[in-house]
Amino acid sequence: MNTVMCIGTPHGSLRECSNNPASLTSRLGATIDVEQNHVRFLGDLILNLWDCGGQDAFMDSYLSTQQSTIFQHVGVLIYVFEVESRSVVRDLEYYAECLYALKKYSPEAAVFLLVHKMDLVRAPKEAVLERKTMELKQASGDAEITVFGTSIYDETLYKAWSSIVHTLIPNASVLTRHLTKLADACSATEVILFERTTFLVIATSSHPPSPSSPSPLELPPSSPPTASTPSTLSSFGTHTSRLSAKTDDGDPHRLDPKRYERTSELIKAFKHSCARVRDEFHALEMELADFTAVLDELTKNTYVLIVRRHDRKGLVLWIVCYTKHLGRKQNRYQAQGTLYRADNWWGQEIDNWGGRGNAAGRERQGRRCQ
Repeated sequence: MNTVMCIGTPHGSLRECSNNPASLTSRLGATIDVEQNHVRFLGDLILNLWDCGGQDAFMDSYLSTQQSTIFQHVGVLIYVFEVESRSVVRDLEYYAECLYALKKYSPEAAVFLLVHKMDLVRAPKEAVLERKTMELKQASGDAEITVFGTSIYDETLYKAWSSIVHTLIPNASVLTRHLTKLADACSATEVILFERTTFLVIATSSHPPSPSSPSPLELPPSSPPTASTPSTLSSFGTHTSRLSAKTDDGDPHRLDPKRYERTSELIKAFKHSCARVRDEFHALEMELADFTAVLDELTKNTYVLIVRRHDRKGLVLWIVCYTKHLGRKQNRYQAQGTLYRADNWWGQEIDNWGGRGNAAGRERQGRRCQ
């Protein structure tokens, strides 16, 4: 079991941010003492979440009487700093003590630092985050850290959580290679793999887009999507214009660097819209002038989003056929397979399928999975 520990200033919204849209996380209260939760991720990977309140009395307890218990067998430490804290010196002292205890009891743990409440910053956020990052690196000494600027009002928390769980997934780079071959097999611009329950990004293909091609995730606000989902798709449509933001250099053909987090956030919002009308989310198809996007189940624990510049003819059938193909394989290996073996075998199946990337091979395979 992988233990993920979260410590620092009040951060109650972190408990559920990985499974809720940003608009709902602000309703959660602050963490009191230690809250322990188990989250099943990718079917067989169980995350043991220790959410530790950042109040002074609790921090003193963590670092004295509970140190050997709390900091034992930690896979990831998430330490949360408030960007406009009035007690910076004390915050850094607590962080240094936590880092010392972590090195003592879990020296191999990854460390992620969240500079939280960035929405309150009035000065240029990039400059403030850069200054804070340098400050935290100095306080961390030789420890390797990853710093994120976060807020509960946008997709930044999801980016942080996706990076965090990515460190817990074995052979993550292998998944990227397999997804790239999957993109080649179905002539896709990009393929994104999501975890089914949390809808966090697990891996993406490394397919470089053509400089002359339009960005597959920059949606024209006036183009309505079509879907195989319930009638609440209109709720999703109200959010799509947020994806049409251009990159800083003004090139309309560049992919938005925040597209993964925004897509995850929008899908979660759509799932909640479905839940309000007592319906379930199953799949999503969007066909616009510049691209086609299809989101569907790949395995029982994952969803795959395939974006293609061409029309969607054959794309949905391709996913259905391949999902059935994986389903039969998964049932065959389920008795002996773990998460790691499952990742390996479905990756190998993508390789095998990608080897049949010509039209004739896909047509034969399509007939075979009828």
